[in-house]
Amino acid sequence: MRGTDETSGSLFSYVDLEARIPARHPLRTIRQVVNDALAGLDAEFAALYTDFGRPSIPPERLIRASLIQILFSVRSERRLMEQMQYNLLFRWFVGLGVDDPVWVPTVFSKNRDRLLTTEMSRKVMAAILAHREVAPLLSDDHFSVDGTLIKAWASMKSFQPKTGATPPDDGSGGPPGPDSPAEDHPEPTPSETAPMPRPDRQSRNADVDFRGEKRSNTTHVSTTDPDARLYKKSPGPGAMLCFIGHALMENRSGLIVQADLTRACGHAERRAALAMIHAHSPGSTRQLTLGADRGYDSADFVRDLRQACVTPHVAQRSRHSAIDGRTTRHAGYALSQKHRKRIEEPFGWGKTVGGLAQTVYRGIERVGARFVLTMAARNLARLPRLLGA
Repeated sequence: MRGTDETSGSLFSYVDLEARIPARHPLRTIRQVVNDALAGLDAEFAALYTDFGRPSIPPERLIRASLIQILFSVRSERRLMEQMQYNLLFRWFVGLGVDDPVWVPTVFSKNRDRLLTTEMSRKVMAAILAHREVAPLLSDDHFSVDGTLIKAWASMKSFQPKTGATPPDDGSGGPPGPDSPAEDHPEPTPSETAPMPRPDRQSRNADVDFRGEKRSNTTHVSTTDPDARLYKKSPGPGAMLCFIGHALMENRSGLIVQADLTRACGHAERRAALAMIHAHSPGSTRQLTLGADRGYDSADFVRDLRQACVTPHVAQRSRHSAIDGRTTRHAGYALSQKHRKRIEEPFGWGKTVGGLAQTVYRGIERVGARFVLTMAARNLARLPRLLGA
């Protein structure tokens, strides 16, 4: 017989979220790893909160909500709270019951700013990598490093002349060093010093003509995000206000083991690479290898790697390369050059899925915390396939 299209309200709910999620859903593996990792950070969370006052959002649920936002490309925290109202999968992953209220978006954002610092994001990534099922997937000897530009949440119109005394810049607007690659230090375009027409304040988004005005990080700063820098890595595209995200990848499974974000400058990638390799293997006496593109082919960088017991498997520049036959004659060099290209995959995932093509946060601390957490989420996205293999 034909069923009736009638809706009747129910006084009680008998929905079991655990039964609604398929047994082979990939989020089950991810959630188990995340829960075990967060359980290991219980002492870290306890040190951040007092024993009195109004209860905040549980840090475990806040981190799981931030991870699900990255994994499912939810563009804002307000939209995330909206989807958690009706999305049973999101509620199950975060740890909310069917009848539990969802947080106010502004309250969620405030709690996120207090908890998810760059250091806490690094601890979450380290706890995931230290999981008993994840640790055997990692290589202890062979790594690759690279950097990518993260477009800042600031328009070119906000790049205004500095007022008053101009503090010394961090080097992002200065001339390139003697051993700096050309792609890290593009040649400035000659221009006249004619004044730029200022936008009419009565118009919210007035047209501005920048032609004829020379702008650099030495003389200008963004009023929207002062930490952003005007920068480009190659002579083709135009410069943009951005940061540089850095990642250190182990070559066995292609998982990110260290991540950092810095202001954009020509030496930032090499400095970050040394800092990450030292942070990952402090005081190591084993001979490690580090693959990188030719942007890292610098005499001082290669020297510093050799002093740290790291073999520099860096791509050779066509002229004046610091890499010689002592490195290139070994078969491991070609193998590292093959594997180091896989580091572009996390960057591509982060920009297409994780929302890193243009960050929606301001300030190097917030953007850095989000970048590290996005790299941790990318590791989680690969775990169901790696652990199921």
